[in-house]
Amino acid sequence: MSKEEKKEQTEEVKETQEAQTSEKVEEAKTEEKKEESAEEKIARLEAEIADLKNQMLYKAAENDNWRKNMLKQKEDAVSYANENLLKDLLDSLDNFDRTVEAADTAKDAKSIADGVKMISKSLVSLLENKYNLCGFGAAGDEFDPDLHEAIGMQTGKVKKEELQAVYLKGYKLKDRVIRHAKVMVVKPE
Repeated sequence: MSKEEKKEQTEEVKETQEAQTSEKVEEAKTEEKKEESAEEKIARLEAEIADLKNQMLYKAAENDNWRKNMLKQKEDAVSYANENLLKDLLDSLDNFDRTVEAADTAKDAKSIADGVKMISKSLVSLLENKYNLCGFGAAGDEFDPDLHEAIGMQTGKVKKEELQAVYLKGYKLKDRVIRHAKVMVVKPE
């Protein structure tokens, strides 16, 4: 080998050694950066966890406040559900008071009876028209065990069971029976 070849070879070895040294230095720097970035990543994740915990606590408190508000609204709705009905009934109560006062000075019972009938008619009209309350059960109607409560039975000349007498009128609120009619029933012989 010539001197030039040896020199070139030596230079190549030096360059290779320098490259390897440079790679090692770069690797060391990269590892340092990785360590820093891992620490930074841990700090960032811890901050994110703390933020998520705060958000969760906020949402839990918000949910709890909403639930308490809903319970209060429900209690108020139940407590004051009959407010409108009671306001409407006050007129009838006032009319009854006037009738009682008039009874002290009335000379005939017919005027008192007429006043009571008028109050009754007004009250029934209010309940039927505004609150969908309707009465049912009249003598001669067909007996229906879903609507009527038989308190006695007799036999008679009828084709189907029917009401002979109504002792207590029944009432429906819309389609729901809220009080069954108490009736005497006549059944076929």
